[in-house]
Amino acid sequence: MSVSSTSSVAPISFIPFNSTEQFHHEVRAQLAKDIEVLFDYAELPSPLLDACRYVMTGTGKLVRPLLVASAFSSTYSHNDTIADKDNALASLLENDSDYDMCRRAALAVELLHTYSLVHDDLPCMDDDELRRGQPTAHIVFEESTALLAGDVLQTLAFEVLTAELPTFAPFDSAIASQLFAIFTPRARRMVSGQMLDLNAEASNDITQDDLEAIHRDKTGALIEAAMLMGGICAGATAPQRMALQECAQHIGLAFQVQDDILDVTTSTDTLGKPAGSDEKLDKSTYVKLMGVNNATSYAQSLFDDGRAAISRELDDSSDTDALMALIEWLWARKK
Repeated sequence: MSVSSTSSVAPISFIPFNSTEQFHHEVRAQLAKDIEVLFDYAELPSPLLDACRYVMTGTGKLVRPLLVASAFSSTYSHNDTIADKDNALASLLENDSDYDMCRRAALAVELLHTYSLVHDDLPCMDDDELRRGQPTAHIVFEESTALLAGDVLQTLAFEVLTAELPTFAPFDSAIASQLFAIFTPRARRMVSGQMLDLNAEASNDITQDDLEAIHRDKTGALIEAAMLMGGICAGATAPQRMALQECAQHIGLAFQVQDDILDVTTSTDTLGKPAGSDEKLDKSTYVKLMGVNNATSYAQSLFDDGRAAISRELDDSSDTDALMALIEWLWARKK
């Protein structure tokens, strides 16, 4: 069931997977356009609008919207039972709502993630001055503006799933309800994980199980949401959803282990945020717990488990499958 949003909808082409570089470029380009559409719709006052645009248009990796798009592309291609791929793609384009719900989901996870970064950087939290290669929001704008920017990005993350946006097809209420059911508890878990992370600072008796409990929520929950939301928009079956969730759980932990490693092995210029900040804040990390070499081996094992989980239901090969290619790209990342 679809609910009308606008009388005139500009058709948006489905992004097929041809290569990792091209796919990621096109997803990022589409997201950039959609961010501007959303901000025009929201009519935020200045300097709130300026702060939101500043933090949403930096040079971030955009991992979470890429996960949405990759899960959508992989699930859709594997659920296609029509022999004629051209006709299958034409059928998808005739029903823009599925693809455009994916666009909404990609926006939602990036909005929520960016709000969390803005708040994490505030003086009352990690008190960081650099994010995504540029000064943090509370450095460029007043602290109160940065706080409100995070607040409004969080609300927009949910509003965008059903907002009446130009250039988007009418939203599909059945898909939207499933997206809310996935997204809302994981947004809450992300905040809980941040509290657990703060509680663990300066602690000398944190175990690996404790760390994983923190990061399954703080980092992993939104990665779970991204992959599941992409799959739902593409009509994922129950076994495919289980595979996406299992893969996301492994990838979410691996991503955090990588971050801990990069914090001590990579420069500030490369990272785009202060290197060594974990040590400065006396955070509990995988490197602190097990050392760089063992942490690297652990991250590799988690990526292997993620690949295995997804290959049971979705994989053809990393050369042709968007999600498997993204996992390889994540494993090779240097920032």
